[in-house]
Amino acid sequence: MMRTERCSIERMTDKDILSIRRLYADEDVRRYLGGVRTDLDFEGLMAVMGQQLHWAVRDLKDGTFLGGVSLSTHHNGQDTEVSYQFLPEYWGKGYAKEAVAAVLTHGFQKLELHRIVAETQVLNERSCRLLENLGMRVEEEVERFGARQAIYALTREEWLLSS
Repeated sequence: MMRTERCSIERMTDKDILSIRRLYADEDVRRYLGGVRTDLDFEGLMAVMGQQLHWAVRDLKDGTFLGGVSLSTHHNGQDTEVSYQFLPEYWGKGYAKEAVAAVLTHGFQKLELHRIVAETQVLNERSCRLLENLGMRVEEEVERFGARQAIYALTREEWLLSS
C-alpha cells in the first residue's frame, strides 16, 4: 500500500467492483478513454486487476473510493505505462496528481523501472497538464483508437533530478 498526504493507494479487491462499474459507465470519465463500457465482464476484470499493478485510490480520512491508477505494459510491448481514472467529483482537487506521483515514485524506487510512459488523447487537456506537472514530456504523437494520442515519458534519471 502507498500513502500520500490525503490518499491511500491499495490493491483493488472485490469490494471495489461497484466503484469500477461507476468509472466505466461515466461519460465524463470515459470521454477520452474509448467511451462508456457497460458490456465488460467486471468480475473477470477485477480478477485481472487483482493480479496486476492496479490500485484503488481512496480518501485517507474515510476510505471513499476516488479512482484508480495502474502500471501495466504499454501498447508498444516494451514500456511500462501509468494509467488513471478518477470519478468526476474528485477532479481538480489534486488527488490524481498525488496518486500518480506516488505510483511514479513506486515504479522508480521499488520496481526499479528505467522509464514510465503515459498515453492520453491530445484533446484531454486536464490529463496533458497533469502529466506535464509531474515532469513528463511529450515524446511523440500517434493516431490510435480513432484519435490523436500524446505519448508522455519520464526516465528514472529525469525523475531523480526533479525529486
